[in-house]
Amino acid sequence: MLKTLQNAWKIPELRKKILITIMIVLLYRFGAVVPVPFIDSDILSSWFGSAQGSMFNYMNILSGQAFSQATLFALSVSPYITASIVIQLLAVAIPALERLSKDGEEGKKKLTQITRIVTIVLGLVTAFGYYMFLKNTTFDYMGNNALSKQGETVFGAIVIIGSYVAGTALVMWLAEKINEHGIGNGISIILFANILSGLFGTVGDFIDRIKTGPWGIVYVEAMIIVTIAIITFVVFITESERRLPIQYAKKVVGRKMYGGQSTHLPIKLNMSGVMPIIFANSIVALPSTIALIFQPKTGSLYSKVINFLSYGNVDQYTGEVLSANWPYVILFVVLIIAFAYFYISISFNPVEVSNNLKKNGGFIPGIRPGKPTSDYISKVLNRIVLIGAFFLCLVAAVPMMANIIAGFTLSGIAFSGSSLLIVVGVAIETTREIEGQMTMRHYKGFLE
Repeated sequence: MLKTLQNAWKIPELRKKILITIMIVLLYRFGAVVPVPFIDSDILSSWFGSAQGSMFNYMNILSGQAFSQATLFALSVSPYITASIVIQLLAVAIPALERLSKDGEEGKKKLTQITRIVTIVLGLVTAFGYYMFLKNTTFDYMGNNALSKQGETVFGAIVIIGSYVAGTALVMWLAEKINEHGIGNGISIILFANILSGLFGTVGDFIDRIKTGPWGIVYVEAMIIVTIAIITFVVFITESERRLPIQYAKKVVGRKMYGGQSTHLPIKLNMSGVMPIIFANSIVALPSTIALIFQPKTGSLYSKVINFLSYGNVDQYTGEVLSANWPYVILFVVLIIAFAYFYISISFNPVEVSNNLKKNGGFIPGIRPGKPTSDYISKVLNRIVLIGAFFLCLVAAVPMMANIIAGFTLSGIAFSGSSLLIVVGVAIETTREIEGQMTMRHYKGFLE
């Protein structure tokens, strides 16, 4: 990967794209530390410090610690991701949106505009929920609220909510600028930067544990070994592929014979990458988000439903995780599998691949061209997607299960699987994109 970056840096156009991406990430990180008026970040940070292992902790990781400090970009890319999911789902169900998705570049622009509008609406709803969360939940042990008296007024509420909506719009704009002028996917790059920003805190935690004695050293060594093993496993699975043999029929044109070559159709084992985990996390966070807006009364049916769908029940004042819920993990696993199939359904069309093979005289040995070929590809694809989805579940859900079994004593690794998978996946995808652009610029075609 370092060699790829070094070679890309020598190409002026790619160097410009890399510099633009770095500049946008730095701008984002600057916005992630800009404070919002009428909020005491110290009280809020102390509350989050005792809420280790809760869903709020994971939202904080994805926001690059901005969620726990109530800064301008506290909502991060969550509204944008949720809006993208909603529009993609509706494009399958609503014919008008489906026509737009197939209407070329013009249709994509209209869908992008609709996604922006939905992002702002979701940002407004989430910002209001976050404000209610600050107002009703974040107290320290002395009973002091993170929200000041001025923040509880109508003017204070408008300023705080307006700041977060503006932050959401700005994050969306930065992500789109990375897509247009930078390298990689904008959402993924921002998540990558956010997760890496917490690396310094992890190093500090390791140092503190080493100071506790021999068991602390064993814990740190075990975590390093497990991390290296997971990275190796993720890279191996990501690069694995099933190759379907393709044979091209021979045909005579004039006095020359064309075709007859043998090649293969590569199908990646983890074709969907990290997107199913990102999508699943956005959905499972909805109950917690709804609970921020509409505070449940203790003992009510609504409160029981929210607690049932939460990763851990958190004490309102101390932030301590009181109990864990297996249904959350089960729902998380089911959504990962569902979104893995959904993402493949909108990004890979077996019928189109089959038709292209038929037009070019290609076929899979032993399989008739046309519908039998598309059915065979679909059958193989479904099995591969299932294996890839199980891999995602293994890496993302097992640390959460281990934390629950250990009684939340391993809160530091609860979301490490998802975070590590996102970081490694984004690094691999970005490197692959850079290599693709380098190959395209060095390809001379028929000139030589």
